[in-house]
Amino acid sequence: MDFVNYFPVWGKLTPAQQSRILGSVMSRTVKKGTVIHNGSEECTGLLLIKSGQLRAYILSEEGREITIYRLFDRDMCLFSASCMLRSIQFEVVIEAEKDTELWIIPSEVYKGIMEESAPAANYTNELMAARFSDVMWLIEQIMWKSLDKRVADFLLEEASIEESRELKITHEAIANHLGTHREVITRMLRYFQSEGMVQLSRGLVRITDEEKLRFALARGFRSVL
Repeated sequence: MDFVNYFPVWGKLTPAQQSRILGSVMSRTVKKGTVIHNGSEECTGLLLIKSGQLRAYILSEEGREITIYRLFDRDMCLFSASCMLRSIQFEVVIEAEKDTELWIIPSEVYKGIMEESAPAANYTNELMAARFSDVMWLIEQIMWKSLDKRVADFLLEEASIEESRELKITHEAIANHLGTHREVITRMLRYFQSEGMVQLSRGLVRITDEEKLRFALARGFRSVL
């Protein structure tokens, strides 16, 4: 079973613990756009990604989205099983950004193993610390980085993920990632286009001058005027 090659501390579990996980783990394939976990619902369980891409985001009271982190091959999501961590009360939504194959480990099974196994507990604590670092980084970006730099940073990161300068993404989707309004993103992208950094068409943002975009990100957008 492929699962044993993906689970981070598999070799450090006892045969009995391994058997309990194998006896309960579920395999699932989800289509792009599927909401896998909603913070208001019951515990979904731990998600371990075989292939694909997930997005974790939170919603404001007005219904505005903002991405807190993304998950790729071999990543594990803990917040989808936050019910086993009583001190954590995150209302996180997990959505598939691409068609994704994953495994779901029931929360009660993993919690029992985590209480018995020091390696599993240590890994869980490290993963939780990493996710909180993601959240703190996001807060820092929102507080201290201007939106033009956040948009540029997002476009460069997206190009790296997709390994392409042609990004099939809408202005609405970018706004949802960054926690702002579509109209604001549209104005910002049109400014980027007027400066020769991107080219816009329906559902597509093409980076035309990556070097200029990186320079503006590092030195500030006034420097490209």
